[in-house]
Amino acid sequence: MQRRGALFGVPGGSGSRKMAAGDIGELLVPHMPTIRVPRSGDRVYKNECAFSYDSPSSEGGLYVCMNTFLAFGREHVERHFRKTGQSVYMHLKRHVREKVRGASGGALPKRRNSKIFLDLDTDDDLNSDDYEYEDEAKLVIFPDHYEIALPNIEELPALVTIACDAVLSSKSPYRKQDPDTWENELPVSKYANNLAQLDNGVRIPPSGWKCARCDLRENLWLNLTDGSVLCGKWFFDSSGGNGHALEHYRDTGYPLAVKLGTITPDGADVYSFQEEEPVLDPHLAKHLAHFGIDMLHMHGTENGLRDNDMKPRVSEWEVIQESGTKLKPMYGPGYTGLKNLGNSCYLSAVMQAIFSIPEFQRAYVGNLPRIFDYSPLDPTQDFNTQMTKLGHGLLSGQYSKPPVKSELIEQVMKEEHKPQQNGISPRMFKAFVSKSHPEFSSNRQQDAQEFFLHLVNLVERNRIGSENPSDVFRFLVEERIQCCQTRKVRYTERVDYLMQLPVAMEAATNKDELIAYELTRREAEANRRPLPELVRAKIPFSACLQAFSEPDNVDDFWSSALQAKSAGVKTSRFASFPEYLVVQIKKFTFGLDWVPKKFDVSVDMPDLLDINHLRARGLQPGEEELPDISPPIVIPDDSKDRLMNQLIDPSDIDESSVMQLAEMGFPLEACRKAVYFTGNMGAEVAFNWIIVHMEEPDFAEPLTMPGYGGAASAGASVFGGLDNQPPEEIVAIITSMGFQRNQAIQALRATNHNLERALDWIFSHPEFEEDSDFVIEMENNANANIISEAKPEGPRVRDGSGMYELFAFISHMGTSTMSGHYVCHIKKEGRWVIYNDHKVCASERPPKDLGYMYFYRRIPS
Repeated sequence: MQRRGALFGVPGGSGSRKMAAGDIGELLVPHMPTIRVPRSGDRVYKNECAFSYDSPSSEGGLYVCMNTFLAFGREHVERHFRKTGQSVYMHLKRHVREKVRGASGGALPKRRNSKIFLDLDTDDDLNSDDYEYEDEAKLVIFPDHYEIALPNIEELPALVTIACDAVLSSKSPYRKQDPDTWENELPVSKYANNLAQLDNGVRIPPSGWKCARCDLRENLWLNLTDGSVLCGKWFFDSSGGNGHALEHYRDTGYPLAVKLGTITPDGADVYSFQEEEPVLDPHLAKHLAHFGIDMLHMHGTENGLRDNDMKPRVSEWEVIQESGTKLKPMYGPGYTGLKNLGNSCYLSAVMQAIFSIPEFQRAYVGNLPRIFDYSPLDPTQDFNTQMTKLGHGLLSGQYSKPPVKSELIEQVMKEEHKPQQNGISPRMFKAFVSKSHPEFSSNRQQDAQEFFLHLVNLVERNRIGSENPSDVFRFLVEERIQCCQTRKVRYTERVDYLMQLPVAMEAATNKDELIAYELTRREAEANRRPLPELVRAKIPFSACLQAFSEPDNVDDFWSSALQAKSAGVKTSRFASFPEYLVVQIKKFTFGLDWVPKKFDVSVDMPDLLDINHLRARGLQPGEEELPDISPPIVIPDDSKDRLMNQLIDPSDIDESSVMQLAEMGFPLEACRKAVYFTGNMGAEVAFNWIIVHMEEPDFAEPLTMPGYGGAASAGASVFGGLDNQPPEEIVAIITSMGFQRNQAIQALRATNHNLERALDWIFSHPEFEEDSDFVIEMENNANANIISEAKPEGPRVRDGSGMYELFAFISHMGTSTMSGHYVCHIKKEGRWVIYNDHKVCASERPPKDLGYMYFYRRIPS
């Protein structure tokens, strides 16, 4: 055993002294209760620091806590020791040395290296023929930094030896989160090989599904025998349904069904009613194709072409990645790349753009000491900690250093190679932000726009005090809906975070070229000749902007003037302009055969954007408003009891239903409230809640969760603006149990609107007598306050001029969001820079006309 203070810069740490085995045991005795052997459910982090991107390959190595199994770099281990008092850490270090040369000057023949026992990625910049790796492990006892070399079976207590072996042999904590490993655990259905499919002509459209026996539009299952689309049952995960798919099986005996919405190029969720469990269907592609779902043509790979990609598609990859030019690498603060984890480029591109915005830099990196010091005991599961870690990794320059000059390399390598880490791996960040999300938690390619909204949702839910950097994206949209029959109108406002522009294909300025190219291409395919050079449609940006402002038909419009469904049209304008405007070009769609299609177009996106003419004007003279009458709410009978019995835990909100509603254009926070207050009964029931509450002034305010301490901005509440007025939903739950309304209100006020504690309060106050005067007085005061108070504060927006300048854009290569590759271009210090995974270079020809998402900043007026 030795004590090496030099490891931490402590003077005099180079000395060492030997101790007998008994001395080592005596030294460890006080710490034995804190040393644990990892259990099967424990996550052991031995490759990456919880607060930084230090690893065993870093200069200071990595310290793994022998109690929590969290890992810390040299700069952060002391913080964990002070906060938790945990004293025993395993220090892991990987050394890289030049190989010993043979007599002829070449490296000695390769042999199995028994000195490597850490599961780490090797340094791609080093030639494996010239350098070798050696891993080192030892126990370090704080605060004196005593070191015990490992292995040390003779001197260490058995428990410590077992714990050390278990830590060193543990698998990556991220492997459990890889859904691809789950599929291996599912059995193959015995009905898959010989499944009978009826030739009844059924074709399933790519959207707009509804249960054939009720009106539910979620948790729908496609029967693989006859093509029936029916709802599932009420599952433990709160996904709603009336069990019609199961009833259909009992009536027909058709055994297999696939869940709509889960179908991807890699498979789908298949259930066997006969076997009563989820199963694998090896012939799923064939069974889906029977109903017009051709998913095989959707398969693609990250940063590569599909086998059946047309050759002209290659030019898109070359143009967007600027492959034909010699790009100069960029290093230093703000020029750090993100390593690709396998189809993670969508995340990398979005995060590079996000952390180029000063508000996000200040909120996270600017508050780094406070966020790290007050992080929870497991910082790997804290959003703000992981955002701060990622932001610091991208902006500090610590992981983006230029290569050492050639004259220094030989001198450095004589003793030990000190690798320069270029680029960081966002594995821990991705694992956390994608947790419980069925798509982002997979290794499949995703839509960058959907991830952007997902990230905004997480920022909103985890804001630091009153500071919310996503405020810079938030704006109000005024929607004018007109009943085509009565000509009456309704004006509403909703919150949004990005502007979606349709592709106005009919406005292409090179139609003659497109027609000639299409004829030539078809002729070349028919005669098996080389395809002609690709011709893209050139779309004026003004045409896309015009298409955005034109009226749209409203599906299933319910006219309050007619008290019935009618035809309606909707137009949208900006009620406020955000500080940062995100524009999405809607390039992706689905064909009737479910094969995703991409509009391969060139849009002349402006560097300077003026949208002041899209400012909302409100009710105009001569317009007559629709009556303020709500449509009837239809709730399935078997769902009413579930709604009245309990409110869901806030952490269990069905995010898929939230995103389904958000994709309809409703504000994100309103969607979360709708799903929460309808008990996770599905998007359709939540939609009805939205229709009823959408005109309330706090409709788009963040969710106030009774009893969980979550609060909206000052003065805002979900149901009326009084901080101490219990939500009617909870009052109704208590009164439905047989208690008086006055008693319910009194109990909720006494317990800060916590349902469970309110029930305890009622049972613990049997002497409670109805004090009608008290309640009447309180309610009168509440009504008086509501009448007298000023107009409620709406969603926080940073309104201003509608003049913007372009500073970043994200581009996509490939035929659909389920395949291909993303890169990001950002304008920094007056020049464009391309961020292509871990590679960061000065851009020579930024392809601004081929982007997918554009980021504009407001020009100060």
